[in-house]
Amino acid sequence: MFDFSRDIYKELLTWKKDKNNKVLEVSGARQVGKTYILKKFAKENFTHFIYINMAESTGEKFLQCIKIAERWEIGEKGSEKPLHDAVKLYDVDFIDDENTMIMIDEIQESSLVYNKIRTFAREFKSYVVVTGSYLGRTYEKEFFLPAGDIYNITLNTLSFEEFLDIFDKRTILEELDFFGKSDHKYYDEIREYYELYLQIGGYPAVIKRYLETKRIKDVFPEIGRIIKIFVQESQMYLGDVRDINIFEQLLPAVAQTMIKEKKGNADLVTELSSIIYKEESNRITKRNINQAIAWLYRSNVIGYCGKANECNILDTRLNVRFYFQDVGVARYFLNIAGADLATIRGILAETFVYRYLQELCNSYKIAGISPLFGVYKGEEIDFFVNNRENYKNFGIEVKAGNTSGKTAELLLRDKKVDGIYMLKGDTYGGIHEQMYTIPIYLTSRLQFDGEYKNI
Repeated sequence: MFDFSRDIYKELLTWKKDKNNKVLEVSGARQVGKTYILKKFAKENFTHFIYINMAESTGEKFLQCIKIAERWEIGEKGSEKPLHDAVKLYDVDFIDDENTMIMIDEIQESSLVYNKIRTFAREFKSYVVVTGSYLGRTYEKEFFLPAGDIYNITLNTLSFEEFLDIFDKRTILEELDFFGKSDHKYYDEIREYYELYLQIGGYPAVIKRYLETKRIKDVFPEIGRIIKIFVQESQMYLGDVRDINIFEQLLPAVAQTMIKEKKGNADLVTELSSIIYKEESNRITKRNINQAIAWLYRSNVIGYCGKANECNILDTRLNVRFYFQDVGVARYFLNIAGADLATIRGILAETFVYRYLQELCNSYKIAGISPLFGVYKGEEIDFFVNNRENYKNFGIEVKAGNTSGKTAELLLRDKKVDGIYMLKGDTYGGIHEQMYTIPIYLTSRLQFDGEYKNI
C-alpha cells in the first residue's frame, strides 16, 4: 500500500553492476526499512533469492546446515566448499551464479556466520548481503572484521527528498532557484512539507501512520513504539544491568544537553551524568554511560558534532555535542524534556541541516569525521565547513524564522570565512555581498563551491 522510493536503491544497483566480489553490508537504525528495500531489490534484479534471518527460525536452520556441512572425522575427506554445501542444504534450488542473491538479516546474532563473510566474498559467485540494526555488536572480540571484503552502505530514515517523493513534489524542490527567482507559490508549498517533515520525521512506519490518519498527534505514539522496541531489543546486547537501567533515561538527557545552548561540552559523559543522576551514592559509572552512548551511536540513533576553535579547521575537538539522526525522534524527546516551541523549532532546524552535513563528511567532501560548529571570539556559528575540493571555509547560520546572526558578520569582517550561508525557513533567498540567504529546505543542494549559482 505504501511503496516508498528510497535513494539507496541506486547504490544497490551500482554495487550489483560493479561486480567487485564484496559482500554488501547494510547498516541502519531499527525500522528504517532495510529488510523491505533489500527484498524489493532482490526480487526485481535476481531470478533466485535466498533469505536467512539469524534472529528467527531460518537462522537456526542455517546454523544446522553449516554444522552438517562442516562435519568431519579423522580419516575422512572433508568438503572443499562446506559453506556452499550449507547453502545448498538450506535451499535445494541454490545455484552459485550471478542470478542469485543471498541475504542474511540480523547477522549480529551469530559470530559464526559473520566470520564467514570473507568466504562468501572470495568463494561465491552469488551476490551476498548482510544486514542488521545492531551491528555495533560486531565490534566484540568474537567477531572477525573482514576488512577489504565488505562494501558498506547505511540506510537512514527517509530524507526530505524521499519524503517529497511520496507526494510527487521532489521535482519542484530540485528546480527551485536558490535566491527567489522561481514562482513564490512553489517555495511556499515546499516549506509546508518541510514543516510537516520536522514534526513527523522520516521513519517509514511513522509516515505511514500520518498518511492513514492525516493527524500529526497520531504519530507520537508510533515514534514512542519504535523507541520502546529499540530499548527492549538493546537490552539483549548490553551486558551490565546498570547499562540497561540508564538507557531509557539517557535519550531525554541527550535532548536536555541540546537545549542548554552551550558552546559544546568537553565531557559529554559528565554532563549526562549530572542530568541523570543527582545522588553521590549512585553506583552508575562513567563507563556505564560511555557504553550506552556508544551503543546509541553505533545503532544510528544519535550522532556527534565537533567544534572548530576560533573557526580554525586545524584546531578542532571531537564529540562535544549530540544530534539525533531523525528529526521526528528529536522532536519526541525535546517534548519530553519540556523545551518551549521556539527552542524546539531551532534545534529541529539544526538537526535537519546536520544530517546533510554528515553525509558530506561521510563522502569526504568536507573536512571532519562529523560536522563541526565554530566558536570565534566568544561567539558561535551553527556550523563551520571546510570544503575539501576547493579548500575554502564557510559558515552556516541556521534560523527557524526570518532572523539574522551577528557571528556571521564578525567572521566575514575578519575574513575567517569565504562566505556565509544563512539557512532560513521563512525566506525566498537573497544575496548581500558574501552572505547568501537560502531556504533551509534546499540544504541538500548546497555544494559550498563558492560560486553560489543555481544548480
